[in-house]
Amino acid sequence: MERWADRLDMVNRGVGRTVRWLAILMVLVQFAIVLMRYVYGFSSIAVNESVLYMHATLFMLGAGYTLLVDDHVRVDIFQARASARGKAWIDVIGHAVLLVPSILALLYWSWPSVRNAWAIHEGAISVGGIPAVFLLKTLIPAFCILLIVQSLACFLRNLLRLQEGRTA
Repeated sequence: MERWADRLDMVNRGVGRTVRWLAILMVLVQFAIVLMRYVYGFSSIAVNESVLYMHATLFMLGAGYTLLVDDHVRVDIFQARASARGKAWIDVIGHAVLLVPSILALLYWSWPSVRNAWAIHEGAISVGGIPAVFLLKTLIPAFCILLIVQSLACFLRNLLRLQEGRTA
C-alpha cells in the first residue's frame, strides 16, 4: 500500500512543482499590467484575464499538492486534542465520508457544463478577452481528479498507520 500511496503522491508532486511557477508569473504579469496602464496608458483585457486564468490554474491544480504537503485548511476541533491514532482515524473518516463524496458530487454536477463548454468552444468572459473559457472550466474536473488521487494516497497512508500502529 505504501508504494501505491507513493505513486499517487508523485502525480500531485509533479503538478505542484509545475504550477507553483504560475505564482511568480502572475506577479510579473500583474506588474506589467500596472506599468502598461499607468506609465504607458495602455490596457488589454486579454492580459488582465490572463492573471485570472493563471490564478485559477494555480489554485485548482495546486489543491492536490496542498493536501499532499498537509498545508490545507483544517478545522482542528477534534484533531488538535487527538492522539496520533485518533488523528489517523479522523483523516480516514474525513477522506472517505466528507472529501471524496463531495468532490465526486462536484465532478458529477460540473461535468455537463464542462462538456457543453468544450462542445461550443466557449469564448471569452468579456469582449476582447481570452477566448478559452472552455479551458478554464476544464480546471474543475482536473481539480476533482487531482484531489481524489491525493485523498486516496492519504487514505492509504492513514490505513497503514492504523494497521501497523504507527504514530508518525
